[in-house]
Amino acid sequence: MQAYVYKSLRKQDTYVYLSKRDDFAILPEPVRAPLGDLVFVLEFTLSPERRLARAEAAVVMANLQSQGFHLQFPPTQPDPMVDG
Repeated sequence: MQAYVYKSLRKQDTYVYLSKRDDFAILPEPVRAPLGDLVFVLEFTLSPERRLARAEAAVVMANLQSQGFHLQFPPTQPDPMVDG
């Protein structure tokens, strides 16, 4: 399965994966509007075995198949008292 990744220029470290290149019409307006402009950053073949930095491939694939898109939000800030 091909995945097309776009970076939000308005929301730092927020990415949108699409199942079809430049198919922004698939995004519901309440999802699309806060993201602002989206810039293409990457195309790759997604498989269940593929390791992704901040998401599980199976989850991304399921979202792409069911909705046509997947949102990747920035990681939460670690608590230095707990994680440090």
